Amino acid sequence: MIKEDFIYVGIDLHKETHTAVIIDCYNNKLGEITFANRPADFPKLVNKVKKCNINVKTVVFGLENAYGYGRALAVWLIDKGYAVKDVNTAISHRQSKHSGAMYKKSDSDDAGAIALATLNMLGKLPDACPNDAYWSLSQLVHRRDNIMKQRIRLVNQLHEQLHIAYPSYKLFFNDISRTTALYFWEHYPSKKYLKGMTAEDLREELVKVSHNRCGAKTCETIINAVATDKVKENAYQDARDMVTLSIVSDLRHYDCQLEEVDKMLAKMYEMLNCTLTTIPGVNVITAVKILAEIGDINRFSNSNKLAQFSGIAPLRLSSSGKGKEVATKQGNRRLQSTIYFLAIQMIQVSTKGTPRNPVVRVYYEKRKAEGKNSQQALICISRHLINIIYAMLKNGTEYRMPVMESADKNM
Repeated sequence: MIKEDFIYVGIDLHKETHTAVIIDCYNNKLGEITFANRPADFPKLVNKVKKCNINVKTVVFGLENAYGYGRALAVWLIDKGYAVKDVNTAISHRQSKHSGAMYKKSDSDDAGAIALATLNMLGKLPDACPNDAYWSLSQLVHRRDNIMKQRIRLVNQLHEQLHIAYPSYKLFFNDISRTTALYFWEHYPSKKYLKGMTAEDLREELVKVSHNRCGAKTCETIINAVATDKVKENAYQDARDMVTLSIVSDLRHYDCQLEEVDKMLAKMYEMLNCTLTTIPGVNVITAVKILAEIGDINRFSNSNKLAQFSGIAPLRLSSSGKGKEVATKQGNRRLQSTIYFLAIQMIQVSTKGTPRNPVVRVYYEKRKAEGKNSQQALICISRHLINIIYAMLKNGTEYRMPVMESADKNM
């Protein structure tokens, strides 16, 4: 790949408009254009590039995050047959800071830095592959994450209200946001609604909601705790009850949305014919989180590129022949955390002393014996998981538990 055969277009992407800077292989600026972020205006970019491309060289477009605001442009350019590279934000930022004596910040400067990063790292940057299936999957995953964040916030608000209305509420239900608990808070937001209720009356009501899981013992605990707490009848209790009812209503709403999103995620997982759930500890939700961040596996030529993308590959720092490997702070943090927590699950041991994955557990203990701490050993496991995930996605194979005798080789 001869860099003199190309001209480079760096594009700084925004919600409303994009700014593109065109350079040659010697970093000479050939042109610049700002255009609206809509398909009807994308031909303006190509026309501007053609005017600057006097020698009719191959054009390479570098987009900073081709899966966000620039996704529509990336799809359009790929459909037109152009080469499109995905430039990580950290790479372009580092390039802009080292491009001159004074650091300047503008759309034009950012686009120039992206173009220069595309020039300098032409053979290393991954191709942009804005596949509709993986893009839609990532949208669903992000939506699920937002629902879970909102749900956690609401549960915390419910704790605050219950602490006043029922000081001993933690004795009632293990999880205050489950179906039976929500029914109880909805119908009995404060103790005044329990007047005249016996444990048997409450059991007859809750047993249907809980599908025979809420027994007489739980109901007796509730009645006795309310009597023991002796909460005073406060003024304006109806206003606080309304807050509790509103929180319960919101929780039910988000639970319904979560159920629908999970159904669609399971459906899309089946459509992609993925085998990641054959790995011990990986359910559908974990699998789709991994797929949403990786996207099309074919955009990575080998597992090392995937490890660099996820930020799991160690970074070598050295000087005068001496140095060490440290964990990098670059890469896809969401994918990195998902793989790391998967590594934690792989080494877990049950209450009976049985490890979830015996081979990984043996490998973990071996690394600990060599002097590595727990975090370093887990990072080693994460790196091997990247190899496994890459091979499974690339070849469409299922996970097979390695034989203990050859654990070191397989790991």
